Amino acid sequence: MTEKETGKLRRNKIGEDESGKNEIRQKKNSMGKASAIVALLMASMVSFARAEPISLQALVTPSTVVTKDGQPVKFAVHAFIEFNSLSELFPYIDAQTRRWKGTLTKEQQTQLAKELLRRGVESRVLSMEDERPLETLLTHTREELAEALARVKEPVPEGYSDAFLAVQEKWKHSLNCWSAAPSIPARVLSNWYPIEEGITLYGAKYDSTEHFWQAVKYHPEVSVADLNGLLSALEQRDWSPWLAWLDADATIYLPNAYAIEFLRQNLQHERLEWFRAELAKQNLSPSDRVRAVQQRGSESFRFTAYEEKVLWGDLADLFHLVYSFSPNDDPIRKTLAARHFDAIYLGDRKLPFIGEEFRGLMLEIWRVKYLEMPRFREVISSIPLEIHLSHFLNDGDSPDIPIPVYVDYLNQIRELARAKSGK
Repeated sequence: MTEKETGKLRRNKIGEDESGKNEIRQKKNSMGKASAIVALLMASMVSFARAEPISLQALVTPSTVVTKDGQPVKFAVHAFIEFNSLSELFPYIDAQTRRWKGTLTKEQQTQLAKELLRRGVESRVLSMEDERPLETLLTHTREELAEALARVKEPVPEGYSDAFLAVQEKWKHSLNCWSAAPSIPARVLSNWYPIEEGITLYGAKYDSTEHFWQAVKYHPEVSVADLNGLLSALEQRDWSPWLAWLDADATIYLPNAYAIEFLRQNLQHERLEWFRAELAKQNLSPSDRVRAVQQRGSESFRFTAYEEKVLWGDLADLFHLVYSFSPNDDPIRKTLAARHFDAIYLGDRKLPFIGEEFRGLMLEIWRVKYLEMPRFREVISSIPLEIHLSHFLNDGDSPDIPIPVYVDYLNQIRELARAKSGK
């Protein structure tokens, strides 16, 4: 995998943390469970001790490049457009607003600029690799933050201070639920959280809710050979004109920016070759059914949640999104539909990949995890209602389950769990 690939969201600290947890759990090496936990704690303490704190003034200064272990800690807009500092973000925002001049009204351009700025600031603060920016922001008062912002001498766009103040206010009252969160409840609420006993969903058992969510994107009859055939079809085409067509239309690009940037990244020849190479590493037969191999069989945790997202999930998303965004007369749609990437197939249901019905499956599977499994119901129902359950991953907003929808479901299921627990 190239450095560019490994630099994207969910391909750094998330993968390392998730793989590490599964490795400790799966490999019965000479270390006992207690000594393994001690080793992890000591490693975390050493890492924390080595990292220099970030001052509030440095955090709000646009030119600051946050570094860790001698390397810049990047952040992103739409998950794939990366920056080293907020000052690098400003020209991008300006270019995006000018890009749609004549298409958007002045008010719409202003709103777009403010939204991109807020997303960038939030991504800078809620780093996937480094907790220090968020720690700095949350351990200062609103007044101290306002004073630090007033002392900034570098040029900043309109709304810069408001963006920082809004991000601080949001995260003083929110819990970021993801697989590498420092809070145990936040980790448990991640779809990536491994379920030792497995979870039965729609007649099959899975290692986590993430395993189900990605596996269901494949029709039960789709095989490994089918995937390699589709990769060959994608490799034979120059996608530049197609991507340029998506880029040129504000009505397509603006509401689907993450999806289009995802396609730009994953339709690169090197990335398609990476998918093919990763499939070859899995020790699978060409005739193996892809959904079935992701289910729990004779062995548990055949794939980590990281592999589920980055290999199986991203590959399925690629096929579904190419189908969804291609014109009706594009031959690639017929090729993809022949392998059932025209929709999500679950029993006798056929659900559009981008749509409320498929997204609603998330709430359905959470009803099993959080309402029918007492240990998970206890975790989510124990989190006070004053704390908003949230989910922020490097400004990634997947089209299959957009973050606002995901967060709304998460807070809904907590209320249902609390009601069932009598709280």
